[in-house]
Amino acid sequence: MKLDKLPKLKKNSPKRIGRGPGSGKGKTSGRGQKGQNARGKLSIGHPHFEGGQRPLFKRLPYRRGKGNKKISKKPLVVNLRDLSSIPKGSAVNLETLIELRIVDKADAKVYGVKILGEGILTNSLNIALPTSKSAAEKITQAGGKILPGDVQKTEKTTTKKPVKPSPKKEIPSK
Repeated sequence: MKLDKLPKLKKNSPKRIGRGPGSGKGKTSGRGQKGQNARGKLSIGHPHFEGGQRPLFKRLPYRRGKGNKKISKKPLVVNLRDLSSIPKGSAVNLETLIELRIVDKADAKVYGVKILGEGILTNSLNIALPTSKSAAEKITQAGGKILPGDVQKTEKTTTKKPVKPSPKKEIPSK
């Protein structure tokens, strides 16, 4: 195949609108005069157009739940029945749960993990994650331990500075 033998392809250039009266598509650019179709922004045929009433996406409240920074971050929940597949005597921390694909890596790093007491635990495990009271009881009954070293903080801790009392100004007597 030679370059001089290739067929020529004709490309139509796009219609240039609003480029003066000599072009035939100047001033109103072929939209006529006034009216809703002559104006810009959201057209009538647009799927979100609702005839001028308040659109649905503006009537609904702001996004809630996962991914919303306005709401406090709640940790991912892992129940004791999910931990029954882990071998006896092994340490359970964030990395172990990610390796066993019990929790997603990205979500676990952002939200953290908390262990709740739903289900029965048969294995004795060493757990280094925040747990609920019922989960802690069941873990100790099964012969496991709750390690305090690597525990994540799930509760909000307030680090407000103590308010110093302002010095009282003495009012001079007359």
